[in-house]
Amino acid sequence: MPRCDIAVVGAGPYGLSAAAHLRAANGLDVRVFGQTMNFWERMPKGMLLRSPWEGSHISDPNRSFSLDTYRLTTDNHLFAPVPLGRFIQYGRWFQRRAVPDVDAREVTRLERGSAGFRITVEDGEVWSAPRVIIAAGILPFAWRPREFTRLPASLASHTSEHRDLGRLAGQSVLVIGGGQSALESAALAHESGAEVEVVVRAPMVRWLWRHPWLHTCKPVARLLYAPPDVGPAGVSHLVARPGLYRRFPREVQNCLGVRCIRPAGAAWLKSRLKEVPITIGRVVVSAVPASGRLAVKLDDGSERRVDHVLLGTGYQIDISRYRFLTGELLTSIRRVDGYPRLDAGFESSVPGLHFVGAPAAWSFGPLMRFVAGTEFASRSLTRWIIG
Repeated sequence: MPRCDIAVVGAGPYGLSAAAHLRAANGLDVRVFGQTMNFWERMPKGMLLRSPWEGSHISDPNRSFSLDTYRLTTDNHLFAPVPLGRFIQYGRWFQRRAVPDVDAREVTRLERGSAGFRITVEDGEVWSAPRVIIAAGILPFAWRPREFTRLPASLASHTSEHRDLGRLAGQSVLVIGGGQSALESAALAHESGAEVEVVVRAPMVRWLWRHPWLHTCKPVARLLYAPPDVGPAGVSHLVARPGLYRRFPREVQNCLGVRCIRPAGAAWLKSRLKEVPITIGRVVVSAVPASGRLAVKLDDGSERRVDHVLLGTGYQIDISRYRFLTGELLTSIRRVDGYPRLDAGFESSVPGLHFVGAPAAWSFGPLMRFVAGTEFASRSLTRWIIG
């Protein structure tokens, strides 16, 4: 049975960053499994990153492979907001330099073994490792409201299931949700020739404005906002320090977490949606197939007949949806609302098993949902493992 010191499940920003830091620390044999930037490759083409430039760097130990370095060394005229396609190129560039030997096979089973863990990959080969880092992303956590769970994909789909929204051209599309994914998908579908309407549960659509004075006056901006710019003024400094954030009472963390990740769209989207009707303060109460289309009823009694419903309803973390985790392993992991409870080294209640990325958000705050969190996660993880 082949063996490594540490196995990393997932080759997105968090998996690549963790591997880069651990390898540089003391020459550990770290093996990364999975297709590089797989989740990002599945997102609709044409999207732009909502995060600012400063919050879009993938962390490496010497900070040699930042977006700034990528732009300089490749002569890319790249600015924020960063196009999704260019960010994927950056992620692959990072991988080739920091973790050049990624094993593209997917992990199909993770279980305890005599020497720690047994990792089975898609072709049946089994690896052994005393320590495993799960950086498998959020794709399995795509959430569908119950009204849409039994509908065929031809009538209702999640935004995570589309690479090209151009296939909706000529159709009437109802987009559900008021966050970045929903609003940007609505804009892309509209620009592709679809007839689009957006339905938002909240009484208003929130836009993430960058105040021309607060954000551009550098002394004021530094005082109010930490570079990742996650969360409102002042709060963003706390969110950018997860080690401090996790020391606050759970009630305070929950309150701040809601403020930082509530549904909102980037300000640059507003002009692209000026011709798209947005219905606010409404929820869907039923969705029934009708003559090849979908009859959608809202809570005010109104009805829409559409060709397709696009669900921009976000993600709900529940690590039991990671199909590679065996039942025995899952029952040993202490969880809260689907999140693993992690200690200071991102280690779960199963010794040697770590989680990074969005599943770490309950323990370390909303920064873990963004690429900017790779810096703290990878450095903390490395310090913990090497002692």
